[in-house]
Amino acid sequence: MSETNHLSAALGLGRADRAERPFASLADGRRYSYGDVDAVSARFAEALRGLGVKPGDRVAVQVEKSIEAVMLILGTIRAGAAILPLNTGYTTAEIEYFVGNAEPALLVCDPARDAALRPVAEAAGARLETLGVWRDDGAAHGSLLALLPETAAGFAETPRGPDDLAAILYTSGTTGRSKGAMMSHENLASNALTLKDYWRFTADDVLIHALPIFHTHGLFVATNVVLAAGASMLFRERFEPQSVLDDMAAGATALMGVPTFYTRLLEEPGLTRQAAAGMRVFISGSAPLLAETHDRWHARTGHAILERYGMTETGMNTSNPYDGERRAGTVGFPLPGVEVIVTDPASGARLPDGQIGMLEVRGPNVFSGYWRMPEKTAEELRANGFFITGDLGTIDARGYVSIVGRSKDLVISGGYNVYPKEVEGVIDALPGVAESAVIGLPHPDFGEGVTAVVVRADPALTEQAVVAGLAEALARFKQPKRVFFVDALPRNTMGKVQKAALRERYADTYTSRAG
Repeated sequence: MSETNHLSAALGLGRADRAERPFASLADGRRYSYGDVDAVSARFAEALRGLGVKPGDRVAVQVEKSIEAVMLILGTIRAGAAILPLNTGYTTAEIEYFVGNAEPALLVCDPARDAALRPVAEAAGARLETLGVWRDDGAAHGSLLALLPETAAGFAETPRGPDDLAAILYTSGTTGRSKGAMMSHENLASNALTLKDYWRFTADDVLIHALPIFHTHGLFVATNVVLAAGASMLFRERFEPQSVLDDMAAGATALMGVPTFYTRLLEEPGLTRQAAAGMRVFISGSAPLLAETHDRWHARTGHAILERYGMTETGMNTSNPYDGERRAGTVGFPLPGVEVIVTDPASGARLPDGQIGMLEVRGPNVFSGYWRMPEKTAEELRANGFFITGDLGTIDARGYVSIVGRSKDLVISGGYNVYPKEVEGVIDALPGVAESAVIGLPHPDFGEGVTAVVVRADPALTEQAVVAGLAEALARFKQPKRVFFVDALPRNTMGKVQKAALRERYADTYTSRAG
């Protein structure tokens, strides 16, 4: 066992030499220094210990974005437990699966969800606490804040080694059943330190943090890179274009976002070269960035967006260069210490540069396997350490990696994984539906828009009725943005639905100027 907490040490928690440095500025006027981060996260760690959370236990968290939530997550790591962040859009039924599978010692939710989730926690043998905020605007503080000790004087972090579990992140699976990717302390630490150096983050940087923190992008990329660099951030509960422009004018130097951020900012007349003059870097990921967006952004601001490629199971794998050409339509080069190869999907044999095949990744960032799914782990994680990503791509003669498609039907909308089979199952159960096929179509804001093609059993069934029928069953990001009706789904001679034909037929749904 390590004598230190590996991830905590990599992120610089507890370092006295930066205690006075600013860490986060909040929209409500509050300020957190690095000393505050150390003190408050330690109080959360002590509270978790008081609740009986032991090293290796899981702590599931479904709460709205707040600085308190960040402190809880850091406190979980410092207490030696593993964090299980859950999308705030997940329904009670979806949370029931995650909690039943991961068996956390503790489930933390917003005060408003207490009644709905308490039976879920009890059924899984987990304790439930609620987390609000310290603001004095009438917002509920929740039960967990009341359990924090006044101080954590003499706090000692729980030792955790590089291979110990730090987080479980759920991702879609080939059967539609979500899989829990186990991320170790070294997976997260190595990625944070590599990105800090590759993207040139220093203590002088000020990041606009407008991403959610239940997702690896906002939590383990944005937040961890800031911590590792000793930088600061303008911590925003949600993305608002005018707020981002205001932050740029107030001294921000960096923005990490999804393509939606950039397309919506391009709609703002205030986005100019002068407005972006003080910015050092704009980074995009979690969904494909259209070349058109890349070009328009460069024309308006003079900056080339830096696009990168990552996955739930691996963190970040590749990035366009900080210095050098940031090529639209590519995701750049493998990060230092990370290997990316292209293989034949059938044989696994390595293919030469320029050929399209399966992307496989190996490095200290690659997860250790799927929680309680050894068979699935063996299918996707080779004995030689390479992870079979499921993404089809190519590497050109200069070493740039491009993603050309996916071998699975997985849809990535707004950076979130949506598995069609799950959505189809819910649609098919609706009154008036004979069958359905769910596909992803190019979308300027979300990368891909979830789209349903439905065969009606009842001719009177409407698009609005289908959408309404999904509202309580699926998280919002899984719900189709459009529903089309057909007399029959296209099939091959073996009876398999030809989704490629559907994608071609409806390809311009979200990208046509008329639409």
